[in-house]
Amino acid sequence: MTPRSLFRAAAVAELVTWTLLIAGMVLKYGLDAGDWGVRIGGGVHGFVFLAYLVVTTVVAVNQRWSVGALVLGWASAVVPYATVPFEVAVARRGMLDGGWRRSAEGRAGFWDRLLFFVVRRPVLSIAIGVVAVALVFSGLLVVGPPVPTRS
Repeated sequence: MTPRSLFRAAAVAELVTWTLLIAGMVLKYGLDAGDWGVRIGGGVHGFVFLAYLVVTTVVAVNQRWSVGALVLGWASAVVPYATVPFEVAVARRGMLDGGWRRSAEGRAGFWDRLLFFVVRRPVLSIAIGVVAVALVFSGLLVVGPPVPTRS
C-alpha cells in the first residue's frame, strides 16, 4: 500500500462515515426516529475521524508536507465531505507521489525515526495505531458529547 492509496482510502472512509452521521441526524431530528442512527453513525464516524487524523499525520511526515498542509488535512476532516477534495488537491500537486521513505536522506528528527519504525513494522504499527485510536475513542465516549443530549 502506497502513501497515496492509504490516504485515499482514509479520505473516502471519512466521507462515507460523514454520510452515516448525517443520515442518523436526519432520522433523529427530521423523522423523530430516535437517536440510534446518531449513536451508530456518530460512533463509526468518530472512530474513522481519529484514524484519518493518524493516517494524515503519517502520510504528511512521509511526504514531508509543511505544517500548514498537515493542519489543512486535519481540518478537512471537520468539514463534511472535504477529505476527498483535499486528497484530490494534494495528489494533483504531487504531494502523494512516491513510496514510503525508509531512510533519512539527510538529518533524521524524531518524526522521521518514528516514521521509519512504522514503515519497517507495518503490522505492529497498525495494531498500535488501532489500539491508540480505540483508547482515545473510549476516553471520549466516557467524557460524553460536547453538548447535552436532547431526548
